[in-house]
Amino acid sequence: MKVTLQYGRKGLAIDLQGLNVTVLAPKFAAALDDEAAAFFASVRRPLGTGPLREVARSGDRLAIVIPDSTRPLVTDRLLRWTLRELDHVPAERITIVNGTGSHRANSEAELASMVGGDILSRFRVVNHDAHDPSTLAPAGRSPDGRTVYMNRDYVEADRRIVLGFIEPHFMAGFSGGYKGVFPALADIDSIMRYHGADVIGNPGSTWGRLEGNPTQDRIRANGSLLPVDFCINVTQNRLRQITGIFAGEVLAVHARGCEAARVHAMTPCARPFAVVVTTNSGYPLDQNLYQAVKGMSAAARIVSQGGYILCASECEDGFPGHGNFRKLLFEHNSPGALLETIHRPGYLVFDQWEAQILALIRLKARVGLYSRLDPGEVRRAWLEPVEDIEGRIREELAQAGGDAPVAVLPEGPMTIPFLS
Repeated sequence: MKVTLQYGRKGLAIDLQGLNVTVLAPKFAAALDDEAAAFFASVRRPLGTGPLREVARSGDRLAIVIPDSTRPLVTDRLLRWTLRELDHVPAERITIVNGTGSHRANSEAELASMVGGDILSRFRVVNHDAHDPSTLAPAGRSPDGRTVYMNRDYVEADRRIVLGFIEPHFMAGFSGGYKGVFPALADIDSIMRYHGADVIGNPGSTWGRLEGNPTQDRIRANGSLLPVDFCINVTQNRLRQITGIFAGEVLAVHARGCEAARVHAMTPCARPFAVVVTTNSGYPLDQNLYQAVKGMSAAARIVSQGGYILCASECEDGFPGHGNFRKLLFEHNSPGALLETIHRPGYLVFDQWEAQILALIRLKARVGLYSRLDPGEVRRAWLEPVEDIEGRIREELAQAGGDAPVAVLPEGPMTIPFLS
């Protein structure tokens, strides 16, 4: 059996002939017949609110929020259509805010690729900076009584429009909805509290779950501190074709979009697997090890206790732009040691949440990584560097038994496998 893994920009073909292999991938959803026509129909007959063109008046200051380059949203198309529908608002009254959350800023070239060079030249486009207080303003108080700061252009806008992509998410259940606001536009202190060890370690903070999910609860509580006047979310297939467009009031949009995403992403499995091969869905999601934890997390749902996960993630940017993730892994000689540290009362450092999830995965299974990272650094991150995917799988099966079941998630976290 030959399988193409989503890896980097070009993919990676592997041959698993003769093995007991189950390929787990999202059910392919066909593209909309006419994406543009579907978009304009959605924003003119939205869910739970008035049409987009009526929501924004010509004299309003608009903030249009987009996700950053680590999210594979077809931003250029969505933004172009949105601006066409808002052509009665002068360009100088519109700010496009790149919702980076705690990620690095996107370069001018990356922004041009994301939004289109003509839009970048005509409109003000800003990177959110969670670390710079001068670019932030108070948005309100979180349920724990602390002030949440958000991007100043967003806070001071008369109307707020949020674009997003609904896909499975390893902590929030699904992306999209208010996640396009929080943590995308929040200050670093609020982002860190949102990622606290007790919330991340809660079993309810997991793939495909919205209700009873403390991570999603925090997203909604903080994301709704200021009114979102219009939300546009889409679902996409592996070809980055739009399969559904949902527009209007945030919660109504998110509920409808998650229903559609769930049908295609949730994949039941009758038994756990001794070996699970996964990816991080290729570029742009597999740019660094920090993001690649998501693909490992999807695999961990169905791997046997003590089994083996092999993740193919290019990681061309290295670990991530966040120094603490690498530092936390390197400073602790085992997953258990790291978990002991982050559960100490009052302990909270930037990036601990991704390290925590990786530690929890490693307590369940051994993990190999096929990537461009330095093998020595991979080992220091409690992972096994892999040079030959096919050979390593066969080595593992020689220990587990030649006919042991192998699962392959070629699209990584675009699939939510679960034991039925």
